[in-house]
Amino acid sequence: MIEQFDLSERHACGLVGLSRDSYRNPPVLDETTVALSTAIIDIAQVRRRFGYRRIHDLLRPEFPNVNHKRLYRLYSVAKLAVRKRKKAKRPASERVPLQIARVVNEVWSMDFVSDSLASGRRIKCLTVADDFSHECVDLATDFGISGQYVTRLLDQAAIFRG
Repeated sequence: MIEQFDLSERHACGLVGLSRDSYRNPPVLDETTVALSTAIIDIAQVRRRFGYRRIHDLLRPEFPNVNHKRLYRLYSVAKLAVRKRKKAKRPASERVPLQIARVVNEVWSMDFVSDSLASGRRIKCLTVADDFSHECVDLATDFGISGQYVTRLLDQAAIFRG
């Protein structure tokens, strides 16, 4: 701008939003920055699934005074990035419509409900309901309900209800 439009240094730097000191003293790459950026690129080429954080962990013994922010800046300047893996798409299974209950004890539904006590401890409730009569078949409350506990409760309810 200074040469092409015959502007003063102060005016041109003000238009561009650049400090005059930055214009007079452009940044110079030092040896450690060049060595660090080449090391980053070398590791990224060999280990493609490593992001900048893992590369930083690998380079920490060689460059102890380099923090992760500087390494990320050089990583970004080199246009390195770990591509996100695409989630494997599974074939869509056929949906089966819900069975509508026509008599008592034909279809049961169950649900887990949890809440916390004033002490902060979690309490869990398992409710089993009959879909035809909307009657509560079983209600279990405990601090932890395992899968074996659920099967035992359902077996007991089936024996009791028929």
